[in-house]
Amino acid sequence: MLDIPVPPLNPAEGDWLELDDYSDDFDLHYEQTRNRGSWKLERKQYFKESNSPSWNAFRRGDLAEAQRLLKDRAPALREEAEEAASRGSVFHRVRIVEQPLTLYVQWELRSLRVRSENGEPVRVVPAAAVSRLESEGPLPELVVLGGRVLYQVMYTEESAPKGAVRFTDPATVQQWEGFIADLFAAGEDITSYVERDVVGNRG
Repeated sequence: MLDIPVPPLNPAEGDWLELDDYSDDFDLHYEQTRNRGSWKLERKQYFKESNSPSWNAFRRGDLAEAQRLLKDRAPALREEAEEAASRGSVFHRVRIVEQPLTLYVQWELRSLRVRSENGEPVRVVPAAAVSRLESEGPLPELVVLGGRVLYQVMYTEESAPKGAVRFTDPATVQQWEGFIADLFAAGEDITSYVERDVVGNRG
């Protein structure tokens, strides 16, 4: 069980961005990131995917088609990772996973494995390992870009993204960057996790 201090995060201290504004702001800061990594923390066990043929195939039980569609994205993912690396930046992901795996997480872990195979490091942390850190509720959904900006991504009751709270206070950004990096260091590589705990589920 992990014992990492959880930094404070008060949405009232950030700026609310509607979904389109968040997307534009994210793209701007992502493209400007140089010589420093970025970090993403995912905690929810289901996200509403509005336009994912692979998820739709997986949901109806067609694992082979779902996997084929995921692998079709490999060239684009590799190009994206190589472009980021050319700027001296690597995008890291930490995925908190509850057992038993939800159907969505079974699919998403397969998707994240393809990302990892094409240059984007992904680590898995069991929810049980962070239970001590969640006495006041689940960890937030977060993205830190280049040590300069932190987004707390917000979702509707149906788990569809609705926007984000942006934080630019240096102390807040750096504390959460360090927190996610510590989780990443404690996590398991996505490939070994998928081979052990995901392959065999859903066929």
